Order: sequence, then C-alpha cells, then structure tokens
Amino acid sequence: MPDAGYLTIGKVVKRLQTQYPDLTVSKVRYLEDEGLLTPSRTPGGYRLYSQHDVRRLETILYLQKNRFMPLQVIKEELSKSEAGMSSSVDDLQRVPAWGTGKASPSGVLGQEAQEGDETLQKFHPISRMPELLGVSVSFVRELSEAGVIKLRTSPHGRSLVDGRDFPLIRTCEELRQFGIGPRNLRQYVQAANRESGMLEQALTVFGAHASGSSTPTDEQRERYEQALNRMIALTNNVREVLIRRSLRGTSKDHKL
Repeated sequence: MPDAGYLTIGKVVKRLQTQYPDLTVSKVRYLEDEGLLTPSRTPGGYRLYSQHDVRRLETILYLQKNRFMPLQVIKEELSKSEAGMSSSVDDLQRVPAWGTGKASPSGVLGQEAQEGDETLQKFHPISRMPELLGVSVSFVRELSEAGVIKLRTSPHGRSLVDGRDFPLIRTCEELRQFGIGPRNLRQYVQAANRESGMLEQALTVFGAHASGSSTPTDEQRERYEQALNRMIALTNNVREVLIRRSLRGTSKDHKL
C-alpha cells in the first residue's frame, strides 16, 4: 500500500486539533474501537489514515459538536448513508476536509452549522433539555449540583442552561451509560479548577515574552489561544498515559 496521501494517527490529531482542540489520540482510538473508524494498518501494526478516513473522522466530530448526536446514532446514520439508504446525514460530503472548519454556506449542513452556532450562543430554559438534547431535566440539575455546569436564573426565576455547555452535557450523558454519573464527575471539576490555575500561570509567563504593549495584537491573541490549546492537549495526553498505566497495574491480564 502506498504511503502517499496517508497520515499517522498523530498527524491526523494534529491536523484537526485547530478545529477540535479536545481531540486526542485516545479519542480517535476509542472511535475505532466503537467501529466508527477503520484505518489501514502497516505490516507492523501502525494505523494509516486516508483522506476518506480523515473526512469521516471530521464528520463524526462535527456531528458530535454541532448536532449533539450520540456515537451510536452517528454510527447508524453513517451506515445508512454508505448503504444508499435515506439518512439525516446524506449531505456529509459537504463537511470540509482536513480541518478547515468552513462549510459551504449554501449547503444544508452549512445552514445547520449556523443554526448550531446560534444555539450554542444562547441560554435555554432547562425545561427544553429533553427536546434539545434528549436528556432529563433532573440529569441537568444533577450536573449543576456537581459543579459540572452552571445554571443561570432568568428575571422570571426560570433556570437557564448555557448553550455552550450542550456538548459537555452530551458527553456526560454518554459517560452515564458506563455508570459514571454526575457525582463521580465532581473530582474532575476539582481537578479542572486546580489545573486551570497552573495553566493560567504558565500562560502569564508565556504572555510576558510578547511585546510590552498593553493591548494585545491579533497575532498575540492567536499565539495565546494556540498555546492554550496545545497545553490542554498535552496535559490530556499525560492524564491518559497515567490512567492507562494505573489500570495496567491493577489488571491481572495486562490487556488494557
């Protein structure tokens, strides 16, 4: 099999992290384990991703982020589309390749992306969560009590959910299927608070090397954002390695 046009898993993650900063090697491997991705393999067992594989991965990430689809639904819709059956994602070819993050404004998917962005930028009554996300009101309140999300109160006393928390709520809902509920996530809230302080200090030092202007330039803001995204990706990788090593240490068959 020729190597031209194929990327390693590390290069795929790097290519798409600009659009999806939370993407990690472990997440791509998880999607493969769930049967959503089937990359080629070298004789030595290394994964190689074609342009088709990367487009499929970007489609999956897009549907998670903008349509809030669970992985099982994404898998079913992709299978329907590939089998030539009617699917709600028949326009998947409109999703841009190679992490450009720019959909055609005239396409159906582009219109839905705009609607998704508008939804994310609004506050929504908690009573609409079953309709918008397919999760119960009580589950969203449990997430709030655990500190995972923060509810706002409208002038009329209604509880409001920040649209920017929708992807996080979906992730927590999927975790609940593994028996990891809102109460279990308190430790991640505490860890995130500690880690954000560490990153903030690092970013302060990073910013000190910029020009002495009191008003940052667009270039400095971009460098700051890139540095933050990279540090988050790196700390996620460290966390993954430590967790896997810990699990291997407690596993008798060492197959994790």
